[in-house]
Amino acid sequence: MIDWRRVEELREEIGADGFVEIADMFLDEAEQAVRALQSGIGGAQIEGQLHFLKGSALNLGLSELAAICQEGERKAATGLGGSIDVDQVAAVYRESRRQLLERLATDSAA
Repeated sequence: MIDWRRVEELREEIGADGFVEIADMFLDEAEQAVRALQSGIGGAQIEGQLHFLKGSALNLGLSELAAICQEGERKAATGLGGSIDVDQVAAVYRESRRQLLERLATDSAA
């Protein structure tokens, strides 16, 4: 679900504090994107939200979320936005979020 090597690589690149700041920003913005998807937005908006989530997820190592968003983005680009399982996107996002926050809490306690 999460590429922990990518997480560690990014933490080394920008430092632990910088990583926490970026992760917090992503999680806030991703929550808004997921809510927008679940609200029933259409066409290009779906594609845009999925594109945002995919890019951010790739950067943070949230590989499963990125893959699901990429698949959804492709569907939306071909006019199949209605066949995207936004509840699955939301569930994978929330599980990724839980795992990431749990790891950050463990790391900061160490």
